[in-house]
Amino acid sequence: MIADLLRVPDELSARVPAEQRGPGLGRDAVRLLVSRGTAEVGHHTFGELPDLLAAGDVLVVNTSRTLPAAVDGRAGDGRGRGEPVVVHFSTRGDRWHPAGRAAAGRWAVELRSPDGHGSTRPRAGGPAGTVVRLPGGARLVLEAPVDPGGVRLWWARVTGARVPELMRRHGRPIRYGYTDRDQPLAAYQTVFAVDAPGGGSAEMPSAARPFTAELVARLVSKGVQFAPVSLHTGVASAEAFEPPYPERFVVPPVTAWLVNAARARRRAAARRGRAAGGTPAGRIVAVGTTAVRALESAAGADGRVRPAAGWTELVVTPERGVRAVDGLLTGLHEPTASHLLMLEAVATAGTADGEMLRHAYAAAVRGRYLWHEFGDLHLVLPD
Repeated sequence: MIADLLRVPDELSARVPAEQRGPGLGRDAVRLLVSRGTAEVGHHTFGELPDLLAAGDVLVVNTSRTLPAAVDGRAGDGRGRGEPVVVHFSTRGDRWHPAGRAAAGRWAVELRSPDGHGSTRPRAGGPAGTVVRLPGGARLVLEAPVDPGGVRLWWARVTGARVPELMRRHGRPIRYGYTDRDQPLAAYQTVFAVDAPGGGSAEMPSAARPFTAELVARLVSKGVQFAPVSLHTGVASAEAFEPPYPERFVVPPVTAWLVNAARARRRAAARRGRAAGGTPAGRIVAVGTTAVRALESAAGADGRVRPAAGWTELVVTPERGVRAVDGLLTGLHEPTASHLLMLEAVATAGTADGEMLRHAYAAAVRGRYLWHEFGDLHLVLPD
């Protein structure tokens, strides 16, 4: 595992968005590490992405909007002033959630403690019955852990306000301690974000953040296609190796058609030998681990993608492998993050060899690449 071999220095955390690091910079002013196979690593700017893709390639993008999911409150028995906390609203439950009707009308939340610098630090969850007083007279009551074996995320009910309106009026984007200051919600929205009734992500689908309208136009002009999916992400894992929780997703018919058609063209070209010696067109490149999870949740054992919507509990690992995705554009993840298992699955086509990731991440540290949601990106392509 990378965690056994690599330590990411604190100074490599991206503390502000790229456009705030110097005059004249935009969102796309980030670096791009490119991995092909086990040993080959290339260093590029993000603006060079059109030169790294080919006509017929498909970029699968997550259209989920980022929610102002952090709301201040006070936890206790509801009678005294209570302990100051920050509520992170993670996921809205409903009767179709894997937890069944028990989840209907509730939200999965994480309570965190203010750190005195505008961010938060971890806090033990619970206990059941804890009351959190929220702005505008709303109240939240913790009921039970989301995972019976866990304590971080809890199911909770809110009275006195509708949660979307509560977040809109009193919330702000979730912020972690490695950032310098609060940012407006617009800084956490991607160019692909669209409004979806009742939907949204607690944290930004950050791999798509560096895309600009101008870069999208350049890619389209080259013949690269964009295929939308949505996966509404919950709070990021604060625990080492903690797997992702169930999340709501949609793979629309148009995306299933685009992906299947591109894969069919690529197979046909390979049979005719036209891809030999050149870039194989028709690669399916997911923009972010959320796009991988959504698309793979809709892929059958034969790799064919079918329209799908609902909740996914899929965890992509090297043992499971990937069925529809050929490449991945993603940020640089903490060495203990469960996302690295997904990267390994994409990079090694289902084998358990993690040499490519170790090589790439060591190169990223040596090259002073930046980590986290405002940081640099990593493009993993087929060998």
